[in-house]
Amino acid sequence: MEAMEDDSLELKDDHNHNYCASSSKVRTYLSSQLSDVTTVPQPVCSPVPVGDSRRGKLRSGTTGSSKFMDSDSSSESSEVSETDSGAPPAAAAAEGKFSLDPTSKFLMNALAVEDYRKNHWPNLEKAIDRLLIQNPTDHISVSYAQIYSYVYKCVCQQHSELLYSDLTSKISCHLQEVSTQLHASPPDNFIENFNVALTQYTASLQCIVPVFMYLNKFYIESKLNRDLREDLMKLFADHVAEKHVNTLMPLLIKAHSMPFQVQPSTMASVVKGLYSLRPEWAQLAPALFSGFIPQIHPPAVESLLSDYAAHDQKLQMELSMNGFPRGDQSRKRASDDS
Repeated sequence: MEAMEDDSLELKDDHNHNYCASSSKVRTYLSSQLSDVTTVPQPVCSPVPVGDSRRGKLRSGTTGSSKFMDSDSSSESSEVSETDSGAPPAAAAAEGKFSLDPTSKFLMNALAVEDYRKNHWPNLEKAIDRLLIQNPTDHISVSYAQIYSYVYKCVCQQHSELLYSDLTSKISCHLQEVSTQLHASPPDNFIENFNVALTQYTASLQCIVPVFMYLNKFYIESKLNRDLREDLMKLFADHVAEKHVNTLMPLLIKAHSMPFQVQPSTMASVVKGLYSLRPEWAQLAPALFSGFIPQIHPPAVESLLSDYAAHDQKLQMELSMNGFPRGDQSRKRASDDS
């Protein structure tokens, strides 16, 4: 026990109960403990620039990742970041070599446009052709997923403006052909042929607009502040309806005055279609459009009630003269005057 007590460290207690070891024996004890430990390489300190008031990083000579900090500094705020010390000229040169000069950018854009012209647009053009010429009752085999994929790639490769221009040009050329065919249509079948052209085009847009969704969302809506379907319907109004409205309107008025000369469903489709294209066309024939579109006429006025009654009587008389009987009047309620 005495030998163990001699080998142990002597601890002295001050009046604050802080234990302090004898300095001579502490050194003896530490030297004996360190002699048994294998010597490891000492870390190499990177030089700190003169005049820098911040603490530098100490990097290990073996791994290069160990960090040593002074005891009076915080854990992370005392380290000098690599960006603070300033990038060396070699690093700046390395970053500069990745930037492309204007000639290289022009060549890359030219190659991207060439790929669009050779691969993407020809496939889209074929699909658009097939969708434009189909009838509402036909079922044409078209890979909508493939069309959607081509449109997505074009938008991602920043060809949105080019794709929109090609799409509208393609559809405009098709509508010009439709207009030429209507010019050759005889008057007796003009209303029906116009209805077929409008119905077929509307059905085609129900397929074209969804597959061009990315173009509509990321270019037409965001940059042009418009909608793809509205733009394509405007093309029909400009290239077809506007060129034939002066021929179509007298035929519609005549057909409306002679019931069942044209199928009621065809009349309703054409009149409603014209109103959706250009609402102001309703002013060319208010009586015609009021039969299919509500609120074409201004609101009724109390002072004109007698005129409204006279107009209704005139209409009933015309229907009766054209072979439309008024029906059984025996169950009609007798007036008080009788």
